[in-house]
Amino acid sequence: MKAYFRMLGTAAGLLVAFTVVLGLLYPAAVFGVGRLMPHHQADGQPIVDARGVVRGSALIAQPVTEPGFFFPRPSAAGEHGYDPMSSSASHRSTAGKDYQAELAARRAEIAQREQVPAAAVPVDAVTASGSGLDPHISVAYAQIQKARVARERGMSEEEVQRLIDENMSTSFTGAQQSKVVNVVTLNAALAGS
Repeated sequence: MKAYFRMLGTAAGLLVAFTVVLGLLYPAAVFGVGRLMPHHQADGQPIVDARGVVRGSALIAQPVTEPGFFFPRPSAAGEHGYDPMSSSASHRSTAGKDYQAELAARRAEIAQREQVPAAAVPVDAVTASGSGLDPHISVAYAQIQKARVARERGMSEEEVQRLIDENMSTSFTGAQQSKVVNVVTLNAALAGS
């Protein structure tokens, strides 16, 4: 019986020790390290408007419905897309006839909206990213949208190009290095202009 109570005491001691270490000290250490990082990185890079209200994150694409803004990539995340709680790809075969027809329809719609030939529409304009929430678009997709955005906002294309350049960064895809444009921060800059 003594051995039983000794084992019970050891188990209770381990439970308390692990609760303190893993339930309190470890989360506090992770939180503390997060506070050492620059504020915008530790908090998910929030987009804040002029009144100080958080309007989104520079890391998560948002749907765009107004013609005076840049459109992001399509999204398969959630029932209506752009749902951060349902981040996923479409899991559809690229060889499927239905999928190919959907891509052709998207390409035709974008070509008409941007007044460019269908062949000028880049692949990222018609395909969703693996997460369905990628905030980046190719420079080519930004360029074909530039004229429409400038026209809708009453800006010159040079002003819009300056904003595109300010929201451009380098992306590493496999062995290649390429430039991408963060459409979320670009649209936030447009909203503030």
